[in-house]
Amino acid sequence: MYLEELTGSITLENLEVECKARLDRNNPQSWIKTVGGFSNAAGGTFYIGAEDKTFKLIGFTRKDADNERNYFNNQINEHVSPRPQYTISFLRYEVNQKELFILRIDVAESPYKPVIVKYDGVPSIYMRRQGFTNGATYEEIVEMSRSSKAVQYDVLPTDVDYHTEEFQDLFAFCRERNEGKNTLTDKALASMGFFTENGKLTNGALLFRDEYREGKTEIHCSVFSGFTKGSERIVSLNKYRGNITGGIQYMLEYVRQRMNHSIIKLADSRLNIDAFPERALFEGIINAIAHRDYEMDGTQIQLSIFRDRLEIMSPGGFYQREKIQKTYDLSSIISKRRNELICNVLVKCNAMEASGTGFEKIEEAYLSADERHKPYICTESDHFKLVLPDLTYEAGTQDDDIPALEFIPVANGTKHDKAVLGYCYASARTTKEIAAYLGISDSTYLRKSILENLVSAGCLIEMTISRSKAYKTNPESVRIL
Repeated sequence: MYLEELTGSITLENLEVECKARLDRNNPQSWIKTVGGFSNAAGGTFYIGAEDKTFKLIGFTRKDADNERNYFNNQINEHVSPRPQYTISFLRYEVNQKELFILRIDVAESPYKPVIVKYDGVPSIYMRRQGFTNGATYEEIVEMSRSSKAVQYDVLPTDVDYHTEEFQDLFAFCRERNEGKNTLTDKALASMGFFTENGKLTNGALLFRDEYREGKTEIHCSVFSGFTKGSERIVSLNKYRGNITGGIQYMLEYVRQRMNHSIIKLADSRLNIDAFPERALFEGIINAIAHRDYEMDGTQIQLSIFRDRLEIMSPGGFYQREKIQKTYDLSSIISKRRNELICNVLVKCNAMEASGTGFEKIEEAYLSADERHKPYICTESDHFKLVLPDLTYEAGTQDDDIPALEFIPVANGTKHDKAVLGYCYASARTTKEIAAYLGISDSTYLRKSILENLVSAGCLIEMTISRSKAYKTNPESVRIL
C-alpha cells in the first residue's frame, strides 16, 4: 500500500512534504533538521512510516507508533529551540486484517525565528528548499530575524498541561515570602502568562514545576581552600538539579552553613559579623536566577566560596546591553529582563522588586565596609559574575584574583617580583602574557633579570607549553597569606 492511497492525494516529496520509514536512532540530526527547516520556512508535513523514495507504507503497530511519537517529542524538546509548533496524528490502515499506523506531523511556520537545532553542543540553522533541507544562508538568517516576533524564551509555550497540584513548592515559597499568604492563584498565574489559554505551560513555568529535574536549572556550589580555582584544594563540591524555588533555597543554605562568622568587641557589647550580609546574599542569588540565560544548554550557575570572597556566576551576559569588564558602582547598572515571566513570578512571591533595585540593596548591605570589601560585578558575552567580599577576612578581596603572597626576597630582585609570582600562582604563564600583565616589553630584561633570576632562586618553575616557555610559581617557596 502507498501513501497516496491513504491520504487520497498524489504525494511527492517536495517543499512541504517529507517521508521517513523510521526515525534514525543512530543519527537523529538527519531528521531533526527537517523539522527545523520546515519551521524556518513555510511549514510542512512529515510522514513517519512511509519510504522516502517509493512512498510505500511500512507502518507501525499501535504500540510502536506510540513509541515513535514519544521518541520524536523527546528529541525535538532536547535539541530544537524555540520549540517548533506541530501536531501529531495517527493515520490508520489495514493489511491482511492487521491494523497498522503511520504518523503524520504537521509542522507550522514558526513566528519565532530562527529555529535552532543544537546537536553535540553545536547550534545549526536549517532551511527547507525544493524538497531538501540544508543550512540556511546568511541572507536567510537575517531575513528570519527581521520577520521574527521578538518573544523571550521563558514565555514560549510547551506541550505540558498545567495542574495546580504540581506546583506546591512554588506556592510554599510564595507563602514564606508573603507572611503566610499565597498570592499565586490560578487567575494570577494565567494573567501573567504562566500557562496558555488552552492550559499549556510556558517554558519558564515548567522550571517551577515540583518534579522538574532537567539541566536548565543546574547549579554547582563549591568551597575552595584559598583564593583561586586553579591551584587550591576543593573543600566541598555539590550539584543541584530541580525547580527554581528549590535552587534558591539550596544556594542560600549552602552558603549559610559554610560561611565564616566573627565577633567585634565593643565597649559594653559584642557585634556579630557574618561573612556575607544576608540581604546581599539573597539579592545576589535572586539576580543570578532571574537573569540567567536558560537557552544555554550544558551550563550552570556556579556559586564559589573562596577564602576572601563569594562568587556567583550566571550563564548569559547582561541582556541587551554592553558588557562591563568590572564595576563597583552596582547602582548604575540597569539590567533589562531576559526572563519576563520568571521575574514576574518572583516579584509576585515578594522575592524580587518590580523596580529592579536588587543591586542597590547589595550596595546598601556593604555600605559600612571599607574599599577592600566592596562588592563588584564583571560581565562577558556568555556570563556575568557578582563578587561579594568576605567581611570576616580583614585583607579584603585580592585584585584581579591575584593572591597576596609571602616569600623571601631574592638576591638581585626587582620591583616586579611580587606581581610576577602572584600572576603565575594559579596558572602557568608565557613570557608574552607576563610582559602584558606587567605593562613592560618582552625584553632581555624581563627574561634574564626577572624570570630567570626567580627561577634560579627557586620561586618560579620553568616549563614548556606548546613549544613556548612558561612559568609557574613554586608553592614550596612562596606562601599565600
